[in-house]
Amino acid sequence: MLTLHHLNDSRSQRILWLLEELGTPYEMKRYQRDGETRLAPPELKQVHPLGKSPVITDGDTTIAESGAIVDYIIRRYGKGAMMPAQDGADYEAYNEWLHYSEGSAMLPLMLNLYVSRLKEAGAPLHPRIDSELANHLGYVDAALKDREFFVGPALTGADIQMSFVGEMAKVFGKLTPYPNLAAWLGRMHARPAFKRSLEKGGAYRFA
Repeated sequence: MLTLHHLNDSRSQRILWLLEELGTPYEMKRYQRDGETRLAPPELKQVHPLGKSPVITDGDTTIAESGAIVDYIIRRYGKGAMMPAQDGADYEAYNEWLHYSEGSAMLPLMLNLYVSRLKEAGAPLHPRIDSELANHLGYVDAALKDREFFVGPALTGADIQMSFVGEMAKVFGKLTPYPNLAAWLGRMHARPAFKRSLEKGGAYRFA
């Protein structure tokens, strides 16, 4: 059976959400961050050498990258749901959003997180980071204009994968200029499957 190795306050929450949306049978093993360092426990290294989350195991298959996990679960267990047909007009846009989330959008958000910890020493870097945040969040907001979902007429893996981007923007107080992104995030958090994922996954500070 597919096993999700779930770390609190991490990207694995969106994998849990995906599994709840699909109704896929799964097991969940919980891991807790260190209360002081906020790092993942060393036990995760026994699952994958990077010691990161999310990570899934499914028989002899182990996958540790969010986008690859979303893609794998939908292809293997989705029964045609939550992704466009590969020969359809929406597939390339769908695939791009899967990669864009971590490949581009999360970089300025993570830089904002780490540079903020430098306090005054990080001040010279903030104008460039803010410029990149505006560039990417503006791009995402424009893509959601007059759209309920990122791709097509229904929820797809693109929405699952992009959820952490919206959540981090909200945590950093960056959503106000981007009403389309803010409204989309509210719709995603209101979904019954998302609420179930919070109940099963435990405390998640980013919802």
